[in-house]
Amino acid sequence: MVCIYNCRFSVHPVQANVDLLYASHHRWLRTWLHHRIGDAFLAADLTQDTFLRLFLARRDYSGHEPKALLTTIAKGLVVDHWRRQEVERAYLEALAHQPAALAPSPEERLIVIEALARIDALLAAMPQRTREVFLLAQLDGLTLAQIAQRTGMAAVTVRRHIHKALVACMLAVDESGE
Repeated sequence: MVCIYNCRFSVHPVQANVDLLYASHHRWLRTWLHHRIGDAFLAADLTQDTFLRLFLARRDYSGHEPKALLTTIAKGLVVDHWRRQEVERAYLEALAHQPAALAPSPEERLIVIEALARIDALLAAMPQRTREVFLLAQLDGLTLAQIAQRTGMAAVTVRRHIHKALVACMLAVDESGE
């Protein structure tokens, strides 16, 4: 354990590393994000999320270029944010076409939006061909033979892609505790 800033208690070296990064780069990262996205409050949130990711990863970042590391993490968070906003917008747009009697409560909306965002992130993390095959099977309801014909893949390859996607889905459910 290492003690920094004349403290009375010991701090884990990884935490000390993140603390130093935070102290020396927090303002710079918040300003950098604000210039990129134009929203000071969102920039502040994403800055905090960036440092939280660093802290939760529990890795030693002392050998990395700090600004490159922070911008890489922050860019990923910005993409995640915009992707979630797009999913939320599409869901709310679809709700607008539903009768008012079928409208979900605000709590139900939030639950659905969060689930859709998790599904979208899961699909985005899949290789393109795996995602394509999985969506053809699950959304379009195509059989293995139909997917094989449409994609030009062998049926056994289609089956492998579907299996890979289903395993990813099961792992995601296990991680979320549902």
